[in-house]
Amino acid sequence: MYYYPYMFPHPYYVNVPGYNYERQPGYWAYPNESGQIERQGYYGSPHDENRVVLRDYGKEPFVVNIEEAAEQNNNFRTALWTGDHLQVTVMSIPVGSDIGLEVHPDVDQFLRIEEGQGVVQMGDSQTNLTFEKNAYEDYAIMVPAGKWHNLTNTGDKTLKLYTIYAPPEHPFGTVHRTKAEAMAAEENQ
Repeated sequence: MYYYPYMFPHPYYVNVPGYNYERQPGYWAYPNESGQIERQGYYGSPHDENRVVLRDYGKEPFVVNIEEAAEQNNNFRTALWTGDHLQVTVMSIPVGSDIGLEVHPDVDQFLRIEEGQGVVQMGDSQTNLTFEKNAYEDYAIMVPAGKWHNLTNTGDKTLKLYTIYAPPEHPFGTVHRTKAEAMAAEENQ
């Protein structure tokens, strides 16, 4: 019977601006995960739980939205948590690039793709990669200790993933901005 906003004839119609309760300017200071005070942007929420400060939180209890952390990371490798028996890193592999053919003699490795796609290769030697599978978003890859392996980004966007090493593979606080930086650090070990 009535059709809002033209419920009444024109002289009685009042156009009152509505109030948007969902998107409020956020100027409040609040502590982030590391205890530092930050200010949110204009439409940010002071309770944005998806934002992760990417650093190594090792040996302290830690809870994180790992998908958000992996997707937020733009470094080739960033250690997120390093303990005595386990390490979690987030990685970002550009289109057409790869992690690099490598082997960890005493380390089992778990990788999970959060964004993008790639091809996984594994084998008993550098020249004998007999295992090859395509992997996509939400796929998990298990690499046994002693297996040569590589993951190549075959998609059209950056490959975002996280990986778990057991025991840890990299020093506490490792951040490699590029693959070249990571390779240089491994040569110096």
